Amino acid sequence: MMANRNKILVPEARNELDQFKVNVMEKQGYQFHRDPDQIKYEVARESGVPLEKGYNGDLTSRQAGKVGGYIGGNMVKEMIKMAEQQLQKNRPWS
Repeated sequence: MMANRNKILVPEARNELDQFKVNVMEKQGYQFHRDPDQIKYEVARESGVPLEKGYNGDLTSRQAGKVGGYIGGNMVKEMIKMAEQQLQKNRPWS
C-alpha cells in the first residue's frame, strides 16, 4: 500500500482541515458526521471510480483526479471565497 505523501504544514491543524472538508462538501450536498475520510469514497462511487479502502494502484490518473480534484477544487474555491470576503471586510475605502 502506498503511503499518503500529503503533509500539512501544521500537523495540529489536521482536525480543523478535516472539519473544513466536511463543511465544504456538505455545501455540495454530501452528509458526513462521522468520518471525513468517507467523503472520497462517496464522491468516487458517484463518479463511477472504483476506489476502495487499501491499495488503489490500479486506478488511472484520470480516475484519481476525478475524486481528489473534485474535493480539493471545492475546498480551494471556498478558501478563495473566504479570502475575498475577508479582503472586502478589511478594505478601508469601502
